[in-house]
Amino acid sequence: MDSTPFDNPGQLCLRGSLILADPSLRDPNFCRTVLLLTEHRTEFGAHGFILNKPVGKTVGDLLPEAAFKALARVKVYMGGPVSQEKLTFASLAWDAEEKKLIFRTHLGVEDAGRHLADGESVRAFIGYSGWAEGQLEDELKQHAWITRRPAAEVVKMENPDTLWNALLEAMGPWFGLLARMPEDPSLN
Repeated sequence: MDSTPFDNPGQLCLRGSLILADPSLRDPNFCRTVLLLTEHRTEFGAHGFILNKPVGKTVGDLLPEAAFKALARVKVYMGGPVSQEKLTFASLAWDAEEKKLIFRTHLGVEDAGRHLADGESVRAFIGYSGWAEGQLEDELKQHAWITRRPAAEVVKMENPDTLWNALLEAMGPWFGLLARMPEDPSLN
């Protein structure tokens, strides 16, 4: 999955994968983003959340009601440009033995609180990112996204501002060069 060419998109399933915006992707919604694809089927489209765009608020800042007290300190992220009037809870955990990301999305308040109490990373997302049938595959063919397997860093993520760079750097020398490119190469 790490930066695999997609010659046969009809058999492609990236559910549970990360996609990193290629430096050439200038859409302000996705510039230098890391997304977790929570759903993907070529015939139906894709759905996911941006992992590295914190909004500088917690659930308690946005929802001070007593029902959300257990989640008051959960950080809020911009999940994507679709349905920004909705807040979605998700849990992330790293399975070190299987070396894979365990994620659960669209959690209710009680479930999110339980996962938080169990030591999992819980996040709140404003909106989500979505692609219609074949749209993500077209963007992959245009090299707008770089795919990779999830890494433990997405769960710990102490500094979301450096996640895109760190994940690219870990993919090897060529991707390290991409990670070090200035945001606007014309200013170089």
